[in-house]
Amino acid sequence: MAWRQSLRRLAKPTLYGGAAAAAVGGTIFYISYKPIDVPGSMGAAVPVPTDAEGNIIPPRFPLVKPREELIADLRKSGGLVGESSETPLTQQAANTFSRLKKSTGSKPTADSEQTDNRMLQGEQQAGEEYDLLVIGGGATGAGIALDAVTRGLKVALVERDDYGSGTSSKSTKLVHGGVRYLEKAVWELDYNQYALVKEALRERKYFLDTAPHLSHWLPIMIPLQHWWQAPYFWAGTKFYDFLAGSEGIETSYFMTRSKALDTFPMLRKDNLVGALVYYDGAHNDSRMNIGIAATAALYGATVVNHMEVTELNKNAEGKLCGAVCKDLIAEANGKPTAPVRIRAKGIINATGPFTDSIRKMDEPQVKEMVAPSSGVHIILPGYYSPQKMGLIDPATSDGRVIFFLPWQGNTIAGTTDAPCEIKQNPQPGEDEIKWILSEIKNYLASDINVRRGDVLAAWSGIRPLVKDPNARNTESLVRNHIVTVSDAGLLTCAGGKWTTYRQMAEDAVDEAIKQFKLQTKPITERAHISGTEMIDDAAPLDGKCQTHQVRLAGAHGYSKTLFINLIQHFGIETEVAKHLAEAYGDRAWTVAALGESTEERFPVRGKRLSPLYPYIDGEVRYAVRHEFAQTPVDVVARRTRLAFLNAQAALEALPNVIDIMADELGWDGKRKELEFTNSVQFLASMGLPKAMLSVTRKDVEQGKARFASEAERKQFSRFDGPADTLETDSKYYEGHNPMADEDPGLVDLVKNRLRYWTYKVSPDHAESTMKHDHVFGSFVLGLFGLESSPSEEVPAQSTGLTASELKLCPACEAEVAKWGELLARQAEQDAEADFHSRVVYDALACFASGALMGIVFGILRD
Repeated sequence: MAWRQSLRRLAKPTLYGGAAAAAVGGTIFYISYKPIDVPGSMGAAVPVPTDAEGNIIPPRFPLVKPREELIADLRKSGGLVGESSETPLTQQAANTFSRLKKSTGSKPTADSEQTDNRMLQGEQQAGEEYDLLVIGGGATGAGIALDAVTRGLKVALVERDDYGSGTSSKSTKLVHGGVRYLEKAVWELDYNQYALVKEALRERKYFLDTAPHLSHWLPIMIPLQHWWQAPYFWAGTKFYDFLAGSEGIETSYFMTRSKALDTFPMLRKDNLVGALVYYDGAHNDSRMNIGIAATAALYGATVVNHMEVTELNKNAEGKLCGAVCKDLIAEANGKPTAPVRIRAKGIINATGPFTDSIRKMDEPQVKEMVAPSSGVHIILPGYYSPQKMGLIDPATSDGRVIFFLPWQGNTIAGTTDAPCEIKQNPQPGEDEIKWILSEIKNYLASDINVRRGDVLAAWSGIRPLVKDPNARNTESLVRNHIVTVSDAGLLTCAGGKWTTYRQMAEDAVDEAIKQFKLQTKPITERAHISGTEMIDDAAPLDGKCQTHQVRLAGAHGYSKTLFINLIQHFGIETEVAKHLAEAYGDRAWTVAALGESTEERFPVRGKRLSPLYPYIDGEVRYAVRHEFAQTPVDVVARRTRLAFLNAQAALEALPNVIDIMADELGWDGKRKELEFTNSVQFLASMGLPKAMLSVTRKDVEQGKARFASEAERKQFSRFDGPADTLETDSKYYEGHNPMADEDPGLVDLVKNRLRYWTYKVSPDHAESTMKHDHVFGSFVLGLFGLESSPSEEVPAQSTGLTASELKLCPACEAEVAKWGELLARQAEQDAEADFHSRVVYDALACFASGALMGIVFGILRD
């Protein structure tokens, strides 16, 4: 009986405990495997329109204002500066006379006041000020413009260079909370780090919702070299998933060694015990930046790039009331215009690394708050990583973190973190590139030779770490962003990272509304960013921040299958169609329509800018007409990503890009030459070899933009040289590189055969002949009377051969002359010969080269 009573006493706790365990386990199971709506996979919010027969009707989209109209809008806010281009000469004179009368203290009459009011009417109408002027067109500045304009404020934005031309285009391309920040938050008990991760994870979800065509989730692998690392990283990644909560995309999981190697076969095998995989977001950073700016423009913001702020204006109370700008495009055209004055109730400084330069326009003696840090990234060929799996090394040789991610068909690796100077286009250091390559070798298989020549592009982005000027310890760096306001009213938003740009913008606009006493208002006029009546984008815009649900231009009609519609309608290549859909969303319809006919059966439309990448000519036209592009660098670096993917391919595409832009913008020859020079210099910051920085456009068009020396070729070339071919199957002689000399002339042919037979007949002389190739080149040219044979002019110490050794006796000279005459006659015949005579010529050349080598060898022996 006692055992029954004991069993009865245990039954209830066991039952309750089992139920609790089942509930906890079920909750964990549900959280781990709950269905997730992948952004972009649920179909387009606005389906592709079709007619009654099911034929596609390409959609039409609202247009942004041309640059000239946008600048005119800026001028209207300023009144006096720049009125020469906006106000008739007689009106200017009348306005000036009226101001002079007032300044002399003349008492106005009723008639004169009426006349003055009438004369000044045009100026007063032109003087309507903006609520906010945003300086800086990076992610933060463009985000602020979009946030403010969707709250009903009148907004202007000016950018000295191009949207995303600085740090915003040179990121790691991740939209992430930051696993390394989470680790620091736990071990250092740092709440600020924790808050930054939590905020970023929330913003990551907004990225994927508002721009599904430009962002996507990406699994990232953490290789495990020791078993004890498995529970450590498992706990960390699960905590990362937990913090994401409802904003999560997919949960992390463990991967066995065999599965890890199957997924990522490039991994080092000898010390791998398994891997953990977690999920983060990835995006096309500069295209995201441009999408934000273009969407702000469609909602009514006045956004102008290549417009430099030269001065900040203050009113009588010492408060900022506007700025004076300079149009850099007009200067590039050789037609500088009057300065542009912009009046605004509030000015926001969102210039990233250049924050302090704007702050010093307001207060020259202000203490700097930006601590710039350089982050170098390199681009490797796509075969270094799987197409849909990234990798993170959480502990490099110096304790930093390095990412290894697939991006745009290639592989991106980085980043470094070192103090640096602030420059507009910083160049990556060779030491930093070598460090990244060295770290990569540590976790890739030993049979993969990671070479410097595999680096297709490299760049340095300046991360603007900031010090809070209002904090007691102004030397300590703030990892998240700060918003501060000067005594004169300059609002500065700095710090943060790409993922949190939207939150940074919200905080900045909130503070601006409070500081400048601005009145927000709902947008009542219907907005059709999607180009259709199906969605009223203005519906949720009630005067409060709604950017977490404001779709960017291109997002409405995007779906994972959009590329199929593009192929069926335009007859473009599959690779090109996928690229257009993922880079432009539903705007891909317009881009594809702007592509030229190929005059081929297939593809029907779209001429590639580079045979290696899916960028087409229509993208250049679209960039100029719809995305504010004004220079070739705007196109090859930020509208397309060619310069970031392959610096040499971008160089080769420049002439075509410049010609298309010249047709669109009416450039003359001088402007085209200027743009080519500026673009090549920019490519230096993208890792273009120094020897190619002096090439001309003609060199590029003729394919002569090559390496300056064999040493440089070995350093930067992606392949070793001539491919190994069986001697019986090769039409080339040993040592000939068809890639370096595609169509050798007769002189070069004899020269190379001379080197070949020297090696075959006398290995002792092989090193000297190979090393001092110019001696033999001159000697062979002498056979044709093109250059005298080297004798006295060639220093012995430079060739390894004395001058007397290179002299020919009279008998040998006669023999050489006979062979030279034979070869010269053969060269004349070859100009009109067909394929069969070419074979005969080749045989004669081989025989002649062998005979000549015999003569030369005999001379050298004597």
